[in-house]
Parts: sequence; C-alpha cells; structure tokens
Amino acid sequence: MKTKAPHDLETAGTRERIVRTASRLMQRQGYEGTGIKQISREAGATLGSVYHFFPGGKQEIGTAAVRLGDEEFAELLRESLGGEPEPEKALLALTASLVQGLRDSDWLDGCPVTSTVVGTATSAPGIQQAAAEAFARWRTVVAEHLVTAGFAETDAGDLAHTVIATLEGAELASQVARSEAPLEAAGRHLARLIASYR
Repeated sequence: MKTKAPHDLETAGTRERIVRTASRLMQRQGYEGTGIKQISREAGATLGSVYHFFPGGKQEIGTAAVRLGDEEFAELLRESLGGEPEPEKALLALTASLVQGLRDSDWLDGCPVTSTVVGTATSAPGIQQAAAEAFARWRTVVAEHLVTAGFAETDAGDLAHTVIATLEGAELASQVARSEAPLEAAGRHLARLIASYR
C-alpha cells in the first residue's frame, strides 16, 4: 500500500511527521518491533514533542498510524473504483496499483493497518478498534461502488467483505513471496466473481 514519500515529511508539521513515520515503521516492523525512540529519531522530533502530541504513548501513536493507513487506503479505493465504472476492471486496476506499491518499496510496504494490529488485539484495544473501523470503511467504499454499478445491496455487501478479505490476504502473500502473482491472481478471480453476479 502506498504511503507518502519521505520527502513529503519535510514539509509536514511535527504531529503529522510523527504519525507518518510511525505508520511507515509499523508497516515494516510491526507494532511490537517499533519503539518510540526510533519514531522520534526518524521523525526528527524530540521525545518531549512525541509525548506532547501523544500523551498516551505508543498505543496512541499506533492508533493514529492505523487511522492514517485507513484514510490512505480508503482514498486509493475511491480513486481506483471511481476511475472505472465497471467494477471488474476497477478491481484489476486496484490490484495492479497494490502490486506497483509493493514493487516500489522492494516488497516492504504491505498494509499498514494489518501490520500494526497483528498481535495487539488484547494489549492495545484502541488499535484493534481503529483497525475494525478501517476494514468496515473499506467494505463500505466497495459496497457503495457496487450498488452504484447496479448490484443489489445484499450482494454488494457480501462481495465487499470478500473483496477486502481477499485483497488483504493476497497483498500479504505477495509481500512474503516477493511476487506479484498472488495479488494478480486475486484480482482476476475477484473480477470473475463480481462478473458472475451480473
């Protein structure tokens, strides 16, 4: 999944730099593998600034990072689906975009929401809640596009669950294999599935 390039961080405010840096680090290292000192150092912010903006510490930063990933992927979904009226073609374009993002990051930048929430379900309920809201928002974006394309609401809702779950799994599989094959296959099969409902 694409995130802002490092040079964009130079013009961002301190709070935004902290969140974007935390999102990138947690995307690559997971929540447990990312420390506040590393976030502070790489964001170019003092520890005092980090705690000023995030008095709740790492969990509050992790929650903000998940919300950022949520917003960015929701925007990518809207752009991909809105740019192509036929949902089948839109999904193929979306999977191609996800593949390109992985390639551009040398297979390091998968889904920042999934990377951050894994292993935090009991220890960081705020992060879990933010991730649940992210998945719900993404399903809503997909379902609304399908309804606009003429699908029944029930079918659109069910298909949206399948689309998001499949893309999440395929993106992780592509990242681990360092191969576009899982995502490309997922895109083709999702396109066929959606076409079968017409």
